[in-house]
Amino acid sequence: MRGGGGPAGGCVLFSSPALHAAEWTEQGSRAEGTMQRASRLKRELSLLATEPPPGITCWQDTDQMGDLRAQIIGGANTPYEKGVFTLEVSVPERYPFEPPQVRFLTPIYHPNIDSAGRICLDILKLPPKGAWRPSLSIATVLASIQLLMAEPNPDDPLMADISSEFKYNKPAFLSNARRWTEQHARQKQQDEEVPGGPPAAGAPGTAQKRKAGPPGGPGKKFCDGT
Repeated sequence: MRGGGGPAGGCVLFSSPALHAAEWTEQGSRAEGTMQRASRLKRELSLLATEPPPGITCWQDTDQMGDLRAQIIGGANTPYEKGVFTLEVSVPERYPFEPPQVRFLTPIYHPNIDSAGRICLDILKLPPKGAWRPSLSIATVLASIQLLMAEPNPDDPLMADISSEFKYNKPAFLSNARRWTEQHARQKQQDEEVPGGPPAAGAPGTAQKRKAGPPGGPGKKFCDGT
């Protein structure tokens, strides 16, 4: 005998009140996290617009809240001097409890930055392998990347061959890094301008964009936790 009120096949679906409560809790937490990220990003982008760190700009790239672009001007007395380097910044839903994902779009010759633009930097990773904490900001991350450009860490490389060159043949490293900067970060590529982005102060031209590529490659060694 078929149970009354059920569908034609006699299968009655029951919904647990506890399951509903869990779903509502999860949805509420997600909405709360999104609101927290939006509020935090609004404050950070406002501060970046009014009081940016020297040589750094950052802006929202699309109508998606977490899609940002940044530009870093290569520091004086470095092989990246006068280069304009564009970066992609993706802010996760759980920000600031998770770090932003950052990669270079402009090719750069550096032992801690690989051919796909990924960066070996401790504050871009969660503990215990990384040093990210919610009190840090996007401005802090960009300033740390700017410092890494000026002071590479050859002992924790992404590019083993470049690291070896940096340690054992510094003149060759400097020559190659300057050549890459001249070729990729100082060309005026009008057809590849970053849409919606303000030009970096003092920028000699628009940085050439990096095409996404496979992460592997010869002579490469990934830093811990990447």
